[in-house]
Amino acid sequence: MSETQQKAERPGRERPTVNSVDRYFRISERGSTFGREIRGGTATFFTMAYILVLNPIILGSAEDKFGHRLDSVQLTTATALVAAVMTVVMGVAGNLPLALAAGLGLNAVVAFQIAPLMSWDDAMGLIVLEGLLICVLVATGLREAVMHAIPQPLKQAISVGIGLFIAFIGFVDAGFVSRIPDAAHTTVPVQLGGTGTLGGWPVLVFCLGVLLTVGLLARKVKGAILISIVAMTLLAIVIDSLADIKSWGLTTPSWPKDVVGAPDFGLVGHFSLFGAFGRTGVVTVVLLVFTLLLSDFFDTMGTVVGISAEAGLLNEKGEVPRLGRVLLIDGAAAVAGGATSSSSATSYIESAAGVGEGARTGFSNLITGALFALALFLTPVLTIVPLQAAAPALVAVGFLMMTQVKNIDWDRYEIAIPAFLTIAVMPFTYSITNGIGAGFVAYVVVKTVLGKAKEVHWLLWGASALFLVYFAIDPIEQILGVK
Repeated sequence: MSETQQKAERPGRERPTVNSVDRYFRISERGSTFGREIRGGTATFFTMAYILVLNPIILGSAEDKFGHRLDSVQLTTATALVAAVMTVVMGVAGNLPLALAAGLGLNAVVAFQIAPLMSWDDAMGLIVLEGLLICVLVATGLREAVMHAIPQPLKQAISVGIGLFIAFIGFVDAGFVSRIPDAAHTTVPVQLGGTGTLGGWPVLVFCLGVLLTVGLLARKVKGAILISIVAMTLLAIVIDSLADIKSWGLTTPSWPKDVVGAPDFGLVGHFSLFGAFGRTGVVTVVLLVFTLLLSDFFDTMGTVVGISAEAGLLNEKGEVPRLGRVLLIDGAAAVAGGATSSSSATSYIESAAGVGEGARTGFSNLITGALFALALFLTPVLTIVPLQAAAPALVAVGFLMMTQVKNIDWDRYEIAIPAFLTIAVMPFTYSITNGIGAGFVAYVVVKTVLGKAKEVHWLLWGASALFLVYFAIDPIEQILGVK
């Protein structure tokens, strides 16, 4: 960016406060503007606002060992509270356009694997314990060292795999593709629509949203993703009022009767840090914490690298700025999630929607966090965006992240094979962690087979060994007699 352009984009001298904010967040330095950051923060919120609906559904639908359920209103409040606070903290202290909220997948593990073995307080205590362990790993430098030990081509493969993964999430969430039930006795795991063909107004909204988004992106229209989300939400509201629609899924795009809803902080502070050890045994607890820790550890690693790479923030060595601080905040988010009974909070790959809108700094997080804070009181209004209107953003961002595939040397099998497995396993198993694990193990094996084992960083050897345990957790549990 030229000096003239920088001066043109910066506020005048009569607004020193704005200039100080610009300098703190390095907005102009990173080639961004306040407008882009605001659009990016808003787009990120709308692409991940579904967690305000989905997290209470997942956690609220499960019972603990004693038949107790968590209150859905309290869960909504806790989910919004943690997302608001930790997203702002990441923006101010980490200066990355990386929002945080209750992690999908992790909340399902808590609801359906951990809670049935103990009380909800004990289960959330394990989340707090897992978050504290992550903070310890960050404080010792181990977590940051692992990220630095990953070869640059593998980091690029992680970004590409995440791109395919979130595009797949968009297709699935919108109902464009669906899983074929096992009863169908078919070798095809997914199909077009719900019956092999596209049908229904909600899917039409999604398709129109994808076309609108890619059209605006192709024309390089500012705010393309946000424009699409807002336009498709308005269209969905109109369609819902005129057509007889069976279901939109989690969110129905109709104007709510009540605009304001009072938050309920009743779940905050309800956790028992070591209660699970007395109820389920040390071995079981250790395995449960290990599963949570490994998944959270590498999910975050992939997300941080992917978002930073897409935003063009990696340095010449492929390293993330302020990485240690970013990882510590992520660990603290897990603690906050457990302490509020909203499950482990983690960095969200949907932040890529904000990056796609031009967000490059933590200032966008202030917008996302503010909207989550507003959601504490205006949840009925802010959750009217249906998945079919938000999902096109994920598809578009998937394309943007996919472009990094050109930087991988596909003629070098020692890196091409691990890169391919990383990219392929993520969407096919619906897990960032699984893709990273497959890539790590393949990288170590291929290097060893080629007689280049000494080129593999010792931390990658250790991480690969942990992933072998992770992939073989079921037979290990059976051998140890914890199943």
